Amino acid sequence: MTRLRPAVLVHYHELALKRGNRPLFLRHLVRNLARATADLGPVALRQLSGRILLDLDGHPAPEAVRDRVTRVCGVSSAAIAWRVPSTVEAMKAVIARLIEGRSFASFRITARRAFKTYPLTSVELNRALGAFVLEHAATRVDLHRPELTIHVEVLPAETFVYLDKVPGPGGLPVGASGTVAALLSGGIDSPVAAWRLIKRGCRVLFVHFHSVPYLPATSQAKARALVERLTEWQYESRLLLVPFGEIQREVVLSVPPPARVVVYRRLMIRIAETLARRAGAQALVTGESLGQVASQTLANLARIDEAAGMPVFRPLIGTDKLEITGEAKRLGTFEISIEPDADCCTLFVPAHPATRMSAEEVAAVEARLDVARLVAQGADGAVTETFAFPGAGAPVA
Repeated sequence: MTRLRPAVLVHYHELALKRGNRPLFLRHLVRNLARATADLGPVALRQLSGRILLDLDGHPAPEAVRDRVTRVCGVSSAAIAWRVPSTVEAMKAVIARLIEGRSFASFRITARRAFKTYPLTSVELNRALGAFVLEHAATRVDLHRPELTIHVEVLPAETFVYLDKVPGPGGLPVGASGTVAALLSGGIDSPVAAWRLIKRGCRVLFVHFHSVPYLPATSQAKARALVERLTEWQYESRLLLVPFGEIQREVVLSVPPPARVVVYRRLMIRIAETLARRAGAQALVTGESLGQVASQTLANLARIDEAAGMPVFRPLIGTDKLEITGEAKRLGTFEISIEPDADCCTLFVPAHPATRMSAEEVAAVEARLDVARLVAQGADGAVTETFAFPGAGAPVA
């Protein structure tokens, strides 16, 4: 009996549309696949026609490799496939092994040829292999809602046969789109916003503002836990912890209560931008959603943007809280975010903040502050912590 040779077959979708830049995106994807599986044992990666192959011949844990692969941005789907020669008899032999002992009321064959000179068309392959299954199992063909789908992908050198295809996150491979700095609170929204930029191929630098010693260090602990979870998607991260309590105290002494929230946010944006430029990031990311709180009205968002000298991305701007919460649960950040804490947003916050500040009003209250000194104080006081996904290998040049 022929020994089955397992592999993880990775499909990508959006990368295939990149034309001239496709090799660059694929290099990032291959590097990330290697890093994501580095601690699971030796895996040889090869680029095939429209696919990436992770050779698992003799590997102790194919399922673990597949599961890691399905958390790599840029992956459309992944499956544990079995490699056979590109003959119909070899395909039948492996299909017989795969369906042996399985009970399924209906099935379909999905055969694809990666090269058109193969002697049988996809339709002819479907018919030949489908007839074989009908001879060996008490089942029927259902092309629309089958209980079991048998995938057959014919390439010039060999054929891959598999049953279960697991979806990946899609998007673009991390590192392909540059670096951004995300303002990370301890709440539900900002981790989801950061993840959306990771999925678009960005490396995310995290910036967390805390109010120690005026408040306990619980928000820092939550920020660390959130960064650890998100590092599973980008393999290594940096978290900058910015002391903001003393800056808030100075704002309280000079700025009327209704204006403080907008002034706080403008100072955060300026400090985060300073740190972003030092790190080579090209944009900022926030978890703001239009109209969710007082600082997120259209007028106040405009005032906050006026303080920035680089783009501010708000990937959740048109998303409601239920949608954001659902995504946070899927990411595994929700349970961390809802843990009780005391972050800087709860310190010196007025009961009735202004919702529609004008540019003139903001300029008048900020004239009472030494803004440049406060920004330098926050940026220079930031402490950097680094994180690495336990399974990730060293970066590949």
